[in-house]
Amino acid sequence: MSDKIYEEIQNTQLDEIYSKPYDPELAEKLFNPQKPMENRITDIGPPHYAQFFPPVIKKNYGKWKSHEIVQPGVIKYTSETGDVVYAVRVGCARLITTDLVREVCEIADKYCDGYVRWTTRNNIEFHVTDEEKLRALLDDLKGRKFPNGSYKFPVGGTGASVTNIVHTQGWVHCHTPAIDASGVVKAVMDELFDYFGSHKLPAQVRIALACCLNMCGAVHCSDIAILGIHRKPPLVEDDRLEHVCEIPLVVAACPLGAIKPATVEIEGKKKKTVRVNVDRCMFCGNCYTMCPAMPLADGEGDGIAILVGGKISNRISPPKFSKLVIPYIPNEPPRWPTTVKWVKKILETYAQHARKYERLGEWAERIGWERFFELCEIPFTEKSIDDYRLAYDTYRTSLHFKFTSHVEPM
Repeated sequence: MSDKIYEEIQNTQLDEIYSKPYDPELAEKLFNPQKPMENRITDIGPPHYAQFFPPVIKKNYGKWKSHEIVQPGVIKYTSETGDVVYAVRVGCARLITTDLVREVCEIADKYCDGYVRWTTRNNIEFHVTDEEKLRALLDDLKGRKFPNGSYKFPVGGTGASVTNIVHTQGWVHCHTPAIDASGVVKAVMDELFDYFGSHKLPAQVRIALACCLNMCGAVHCSDIAILGIHRKPPLVEDDRLEHVCEIPLVVAACPLGAIKPATVEIEGKKKKTVRVNVDRCMFCGNCYTMCPAMPLADGEGDGIAILVGGKISNRISPPKFSKLVIPYIPNEPPRWPTTVKWVKKILETYAQHARKYERLGEWAERIGWERFFELCEIPFTEKSIDDYRLAYDTYRTSLHFKFTSHVEPM
């Protein structure tokens, strides 16, 4: 890190507006109807991230010389200055109540001088600077439970574990989901909870869920990915389409050019609408994003696909995209037993056979994808063949394959 950046971080001071308690009437006090642009406090962009650092983090920014995972969910950072910080990582749902947020703030006030952060995988991280506070914090977190007995703040998700599942919005809020998100994640994580708070796996396993293939979640690059899929084209509501949609935008929204303008006659009146080329449609829902008169959700056709082998890390091998292994599992709310069964089967087969530090995709490539399907007892179908017409760079063009028990030795 350059000295200039380090100096900038050290010299960053809290703006006055952030150092004062929140005043809900501030905007009204500053607003001048005669000069509406005067004293505007909106559209000012995000504040500098250094304003929210705990003092010990700001003091040692760019000076950390080592980190070690002292136990699942606890990372010890040591600085060149001799300062030590323990980060306690806690699994958290993506959608939480204000009551739980208040409880998190209460814990942060008690042990961390009021500082707390959320990670990009929806974990909560508490930072403490000595072992006495660390032990007190861990004991406190362990003692906080929901009425049904489950942990409110489970510690884990570091090192050779299953990390917190990052997911999209699902039926709760999204407009194009094929599946629920929170419900599936809850069902899967209940079954895999032992792998979140331990280091029993060969390497880290990141699981992600996206409720449709627009992939707001990181399913394209996760070790195990749960993807909601639509299997039927959108329903075109001819009677209302021209009133709620801009037809040129609907046509342009389709990535495969499967939509074209059309005119139909309804009750003797001609109406402008569109038609979908079903052979070209990949059921992505982009058209519904642009046009609410083209709904895509379907109780029978929607379901789940499982992908494996993706990662961002380039430590042993380059980053990898996930590969489809199970093309369709029906929606089975509220506990999605078939999806849970296959995710657990893939994870435990990997845990049994992979080498230490080997990510799931690296293990599958080493033994061969043929052997992967065989060990995981996943039936291979033509749906798992990479034949998408725009995927030329990912075709398997070599005739090499790894021998399996189904092949007689030469």
